[in-house]
Amino acid sequence: MSYQSCLRANCFAEQTYVITGGGSGIGRCAAHELASLGANVVLLGRNLEKLQRTSNEIIEDGGTADYFALDIRDEEQVITTVSAILQAHEHLHGLLNIAGGQFRAPLESISKKGFESVVQTNLVGGFLMARELFKQHFKAHGGSIVNITADNKNGMPGMGHSGAARAGVENLTKTAAWEWGRYGVRVNTVAPGWVASSGLDTYPQEMQAAIKNLKHAVPLGRIASEAEISSVICFLMSPGANFISGQSIWVDGAASMGSAPALAPLGQTAPVNGTTWDGFHRSAPPKVLR
Repeated sequence: MSYQSCLRANCFAEQTYVITGGGSGIGRCAAHELASLGANVVLLGRNLEKLQRTSNEIIEDGGTADYFALDIRDEEQVITTVSAILQAHEHLHGLLNIAGGQFRAPLESISKKGFESVVQTNLVGGFLMARELFKQHFKAHGGSIVNITADNKNGMPGMGHSGAARAGVENLTKTAAWEWGRYGVRVNTVAPGWVASSGLDTYPQEMQAAIKNLKHAVPLGRIASEAEISSVICFLMSPGANFISGQSIWVDGAASMGSAPALAPLGQTAPVNGTTWDGFHRSAPPKVLR
């Protein structure tokens, strides 16, 4: 089998894309989709084993992949890694800022260190990657940046540190789109709702029941596949999106249209539009949803 993308075959041929968080979850999926469409992908992340595994998968499927291990929160590592990538790849066409992470906690239980750690991962790291790629390459050659945030339109109760950081990413995206547009750089944001990704398995046991019921807070009656997020990311990287910049696209099954799902639950009705599209041939549902 191979990846079943909705985009035209080879539409990213001879192009190279850098993907933070490329070893797992949405980053892994997007790397596979881009590679299936002819792109060279450069995977970044802290876990070398995950990067190697995803790179090997892509190569087994007939694609090309490279990887560099780093902590995107470390400014010096970001600067030197971007330089190393440019030594290995003459021309870079885009950056997918997908790396992120958080933990569940009410605001009063979050320490200063915990709050700062999540902000560093979800906001500062993405800023450093975008800034460095712009300074070292995109300013002279143009390019496209897609930042991943989250469905935080109405706050993120239980994850206020992540919601604050990701709101910052959305605003940063708009500023970068304005400041860098004259250099041929487009910057957009994709805000996924709940996704059947491996990240769901990282939450503690007490959240498992809530995770299984997430679909009942989504008007479409289900949560997304990784491929349904990746398809939007890849479209924003494609020529068809050449006049889209500074925008945030919510991919959440209309969940963000409800300001307080707990006050007006959707109930247990079966979804009318319940067909999940999943073109990712290597996807596997998180354990919590099996």
